[in-house]
Amino acid sequence: MTDMKRRIFLKGSVAAGAVGLAAGVLTPQAVLAAWPAAAFESKDMGAALKGLFGSDAAEASDAIKIKAPDIAENGAVVPITIETDMEGVTQIALIAKENATPVVSDFHLTEQSVPFVSTRIKMGKTGDVVAIVKAGGKMMKAHKSVKVTIGGCGG
Repeated sequence: MTDMKRRIFLKGSVAAGAVGLAAGVLTPQAVLAAWPAAAFESKDMGAALKGLFGSDAAEASDAIKIKAPDIAENGAVVPITIETDMEGVTQIALIAKENATPVVSDFHLTEQSVPFVSTRIKMGKTGDVVAIVKAGGKMMKAHKSVKVTIGGCGG
C-alpha cells in the first residue's frame, strides 16, 4: 500500500515540475543562486576579492584558524579546515594564491551559524592558502603555506 502512495506522489511531482517548466514559472535564473563569475574566473587574488566582497582590503587576524597540512603529498586532495570565534560571520572564502584561478570556494553563512568550514581543495603547486572572513562588515584574513610534493616524495 505504501509503494502505491509513493508512486502516485512521484508521478504528481514529475507532472507538476513539467507543467512549471512548460509554463515558464521555474526558469533557471529564478531557481539558481547568483554566481560571482568575475571572482571565480579572476587570475589574481586582488581581483578575486573584489569580485567576492567588492573590496580587496582585508586585515590580518589571529582569530582565524586554518588547519592544513604543511606538506600535501597529493595536490589533488588537500584537506582544509577554517574556523574562527568571531561574532557575526556571514562569509568565508578560501583562496589558493598559486592556482591558475585562485578562488577555491566561497561560503555564505547566517550570523547565527557556527563559523566553521571543512573541505578538500586542489592545489596546482606549493603556495599560500588564504582564508578571508567577513564579520560585522569587516574583512579579515589569515594564511598558511602548504608545500605540494610530486608523488609524495617530499621534493
